[in-house]
Amino acid sequence: MRTEDVLAATATGLWRWDNTAGTVTLDAEAARLVDLPARDGVFREASVRARFHPVDWNEIYGVVNLAIAEDTLAEARLRIVDGDGRVLRTVRSRSKPLRVESVDGSTYVLVGTIQEVPEPQPGTAGAHTPITGDWRRSREAFLLDAGRALAEARSTEEVLRVAASLSMPGFSPDGLAVFGVAGDRLTIIGHHGQNMGDEDPFNDMPLETDYPAAEVVRTGRAIYLPSPEEYRRRFPVTWPLASRFGRRSWAFLPLIVSGRTMGAWMAGFRHPVSFSPDERSVLTTVARMLAQALARAGEAETERELSQGLQRSMMPTLDPDIPGMTVAARYVPTGGGLQVGGDWYDMIPLPNGRIALVIGDVQGHDVRAAGLMGQLRIALRAYASEGHSPDAVLSRASRFLSGLTDAYDDGKETGPRFATCLYAEADPETGTLDIARAGHPDPVVISSDGTAVIRQTGGGLPLGMETDTDYPTTRVVLQPGDTIMLCTDGLIETGGHDLTTGWDRLRPVLEQHTGDLEKLADALVQAVHGPTSHYTTGPLADRREDDIAVLVLRREAGPTKRAATRRTAMTVAQAEPERIAAARQQLRELLHDWSDPEQVDAAVLLISEITTNVLLHTDGDALMVVEVGTDRGRRCLRVEVTDGSDELPHKRRPGEMASSGRGLVLMQLLADAWGVEPRGAGKSIWFELYES
Repeated sequence: MRTEDVLAATATGLWRWDNTAGTVTLDAEAARLVDLPARDGVFREASVRARFHPVDWNEIYGVVNLAIAEDTLAEARLRIVDGDGRVLRTVRSRSKPLRVESVDGSTYVLVGTIQEVPEPQPGTAGAHTPITGDWRRSREAFLLDAGRALAEARSTEEVLRVAASLSMPGFSPDGLAVFGVAGDRLTIIGHHGQNMGDEDPFNDMPLETDYPAAEVVRTGRAIYLPSPEEYRRRFPVTWPLASRFGRRSWAFLPLIVSGRTMGAWMAGFRHPVSFSPDERSVLTTVARMLAQALARAGEAETERELSQGLQRSMMPTLDPDIPGMTVAARYVPTGGGLQVGGDWYDMIPLPNGRIALVIGDVQGHDVRAAGLMGQLRIALRAYASEGHSPDAVLSRASRFLSGLTDAYDDGKETGPRFATCLYAEADPETGTLDIARAGHPDPVVISSDGTAVIRQTGGGLPLGMETDTDYPTTRVVLQPGDTIMLCTDGLIETGGHDLTTGWDRLRPVLEQHTGDLEKLADALVQAVHGPTSHYTTGPLADRREDDIAVLVLRREAGPTKRAATRRTAMTVAQAEPERIAAARQQLRELLHDWSDPEQVDAAVLLISEITTNVLLHTDGDALMVVEVGTDRGRRCLRVEVTDGSDELPHKRRPGEMASSGRGLVLMQLLADAWGVEPRGAGKSIWFELYES
């Protein structure tokens, strides 16, 4: 008897569905079953598709994709309808998907049989209960939720926690295990539904072991065990390990990423599961999402570990044992790439017993910026350790960076990179800091009573802009209890702020946190980025827009308690008359909480007159020292302007049209006290105002 006759006698036909060509080849019986002319022939896919119920046609795609993924038969029950949509019969298809390479990519051809399925009589159970539309909707909703939750998981621990919480529609497992591969050994990445220690027999298992997860890793194919009997039959050696958990069904699926099997996923059930095509489809989809999530989490954890290693190697360990001083620092990367950018800080012990504080920012937020930063930091350490002054250190560093960026120039960038930097040589005994600045934001000095003032300092071009640049040095003196803050522009300008509005945002933070220096450093970062959660030398923020480096140094108060004092000093050079405006602004910031605005205006007018007279009538620079203290229960402002000329000013009576000669007259009218005193080879002009 011919095979064709046997197939026809059992109402079984043959078909071949070519997905690439869009054709379906049917024998006579298969054509009859799908309500086409009963003859052998090649039919257009559209004409065959019109004979299937639309819902069943949509299901067949998932079944075929599952069979391709698992390298198994594609089985489906399909309803055949007539032109009016009435169901004529139900058929079962069993086909083997065969991959075919084409110019459009990898596709497939289905080759198999199609057989009529008798409809069950009323009161009897059918061979297969059709999947309802409600179940399909539940499945789709579950997969959407599972995909979203797994996509948001940021670590392996979070991925495993999400996997354990998944509630699959109609057949939720009670136990899960995720296996990884280490060389030729099977390892346990995580598990749920078992007691601690239950994983020990399965951990570090050779891949040659007769165990379902090991076979899945070796072959890349899923294994479904619907009953204990099936488990015992297929894996008798390791059945005793699984029997003690009291489960009834198991599914072991490969975790595949980019064509490579990275592990296996086990789902165990305490109730029997038949693993229908729909159930296998759900499990396969979850396994794919789980594999992708684990791969992303692994890459992220590796990246974080590398970033933290780079941060630890590039960021110094601050010396907590500085006599009379306390220091704290924070480094916050942007969060892009390796989370290491061009910002840095450093603290360098110097040969003369002092310390150098360095903070800087190499242009860019990429790996090259981090590399340049590391080399520049080493160069600055070398120049500082040789005993050079702050201006000489920055001059040499600028020349070094200029040559370094020229060597890196490969034509892909518009020009060499530069770096801003602030270098301060601090004397712990006297509280003096000699500061040289290369295009970097000015430091901020916070007085012992909490008043924060931007301390304007002399500066030059950023490092690397020119090979020969001068960097003037400014001396800042910290009184006991004073704090100085050095930061990169990321702390000020993040969030759309400029230098002015960014300073307005930070000033209340500086003035409110006058106690613990570590809390002050945290508060500065939180003011920009919100709550912190990671650590280098202190907490790092999660949401990052620009690199941030911040360094705060405090001169500790002595054993004797003294009244809170605000103090600042500034040099106005003959060649820099524009710094008179900076002196006026600095005085206003120092008196920001003074009760009488008219007294503030008077003080600003007087300091402008005195410093201008020094520049006009002497050949030297003017040194301004401003101090706010307490005298007999009232706050007192004292301003001294010192110059190198021994010629004392004389009180004059300027006419109505005179352009000068009013300085001493104004002091007599506006100041509560004033005077002129010889000071070394020069003199000092001073005035005092008591807060009214």
